[in-house]
Amino acid sequence: MLNKLLIVLLVITAVSCGNYDRSGESISSGQLKIGVDDSYSLMIDSQIFVYEQIYKKAKINPTYMPEGDVIQALLNDSIQAAIISRPLSDQEMEFFKSKQKVPESTKIAVDGVALVVNPNNPDTVLTMDQLAEIFKGIDTTWSQVVEGSNLGNLRIVFDNNKSCNERTLREKFIPNGQFPSTCFAVHSNEEVINYVSQNPNAIGIISVSWISDRDEPKSVEMMKKVKAIRIIDPSNKVDPQMARGPFQAYIFDESYPLRRDVYAIRTGLRGTLGTGFVSHLAGEKGQLIIHKMGMVAANSPVRTIRITE
Repeated sequence: MLNKLLIVLLVITAVSCGNYDRSGESISSGQLKIGVDDSYSLMIDSQIFVYEQIYKKAKINPTYMPEGDVIQALLNDSIQAAIISRPLSDQEMEFFKSKQKVPESTKIAVDGVALVVNPNNPDTVLTMDQLAEIFKGIDTTWSQVVEGSNLGNLRIVFDNNKSCNERTLREKFIPNGQFPSTCFAVHSNEEVINYVSQNPNAIGIISVSWISDRDEPKSVEMMKKVKAIRIIDPSNKVDPQMARGPFQAYIFDESYPLRRDVYAIRTGLRGTLGTGFVSHLAGEKGQLIIHKMGMVAANSPVRTIRITE
C-alpha cells in the first residue's frame, strides 16, 4: 500500500478542508460500482484507500477485468464508472446518447506498455522494426531477432486477449491483422510476470504501473522477477539512436514509444459519488498518487520551492 506518511498527509490535508456531505448520496457519500482494467488495479486500490479514508460515507466497489469487459459492463449499465486506456468511441457515445446519457471522459494519466523478459535473458534492447516483425509473426525464434541467441522459440504472453495491453500493441503493429501463434494470453498482469520469470524465452506484455512503484510491496516483488526491454525508435525526436525503457521520465518526454493515455469515464448522474471520485483522480491528491506510482500524471504535480540567500 502507499507509503504511510503520504497517506496520513493526504488525509489530514483533505479533512482540514472539511467541506463535504457526510450522509446520503452525494459526491462524497454513497456507493459506486467501477470497472477497472487489471493494468490499473494497484493504482486504483491506492486511490480507493485514500478516498475512503477521507470520505467515511463513501464506498467504492471496484471490479478488475479486461478493458473489453469493462466497456461492455459500462454499456450494460452494470457499472457507473470505468478506468481504461482509451476514450469512448463515436459508436459507444451514440449508444449512450440513445439512452439519454452523456458520459464524461477525463484524462487522468499517461501510461506505458512494458515488455519484460526473464532476468537471465541477455537481450534487453530491441528496435521498433524488430518488434514489428515479432508481432507480425515474421520472426518466431530468438535467433531470428538476435543473431546467435540460443533461447529457442519466442513466446509472447499478454495479460488477457481483451486487455488494453493487447489492444494497444495490436493497433500499433497490426491494425488490420491478428497476432501470430507465438502470442497467447493468460488472465492478469501478475500471471504474465510469473510466466516470464519461469520461462527465459518469453516476452511479457504488462502495464508500466506494475513495475514502477518502489514503495508498493507487490510492485517491488514483481520488479525482482523480470527486467524491462529498452526500445530504439527512429521516430524518437529526443534521440532516435538511444534505447528507452518504460520509465516515467521517458514516458513524460514522449521518447518511450509505447505510450497511451488513461481515462476515468463516468456515466452516472452528476452530483453522485462517481463525480466525486473522478474529480479526486484528476485532482491534486489523485494526481500525486499517480505520479508516485511511476505513471505520468495528466496534471503533473507542481512543487514550489522558495530560494533564499
